[in-house]
Amino acid sequence: MASLSKCGSKLIRKDNRGKLPSRKRKNIILIALGANLPAPDGASPLETCRRATVVLDGLMGLRLVAISQWYSTIPVPPLPGAPCYVNGVARLEVPAGGKLPDPAALLGALQALEQRAGRERPFPNAPRSLDLDLIDCGGMVRPGPDPVLPHPRAHLRRFVLQPLADVAPGWRHPVLGRSVEALLAALPEVDLPRPIGE
Repeated sequence: MASLSKCGSKLIRKDNRGKLPSRKRKNIILIALGANLPAPDGASPLETCRRATVVLDGLMGLRLVAISQWYSTIPVPPLPGAPCYVNGVARLEVPAGGKLPDPAALLGALQALEQRAGRERPFPNAPRSLDLDLIDCGGMVRPGPDPVLPHPRAHLRRFVLQPLADVAPGWRHPVLGRSVEALLAALPEVDLPRPIGE
């Protein structure tokens, strides 16, 4: 397995306005990662998320180009007694000459990774050993069927937007047209994600 140093956050080139170049926006896929339960083999939530990032590199021919800082966050919505989550965002890109994957097929591949990590779904928002959410797929707008794109609640979740800003500064919500920085500024500053020391 690759070490975290080999798949840690990388600097992202911006254009002269501090935004992602438009050619890049059409080729990026953003995946939110989260976990708050140990995996069946006893791996911690942080270790499970790290393992998932390694598997994401090459998934459906995509390249992993950046991993956010890892954050500790409280469950949303709150669930009494539930442990805090580890959250982060992975930025994948379509290699030169490649095509964006079919979103439904990509969702299926992500759900298969969740299942391999012991994910169970006993009730909505249940604690989980791994959660992989497709946030954006090349700026595609898709009202349904699943996956809805962009993710229908990402703009309301600081635990998604904070790490997303690490790997895709200047990213714009494909429907709302607002930058990740503006979306973060609009959220209440309560229960802020805490960076996890490496």
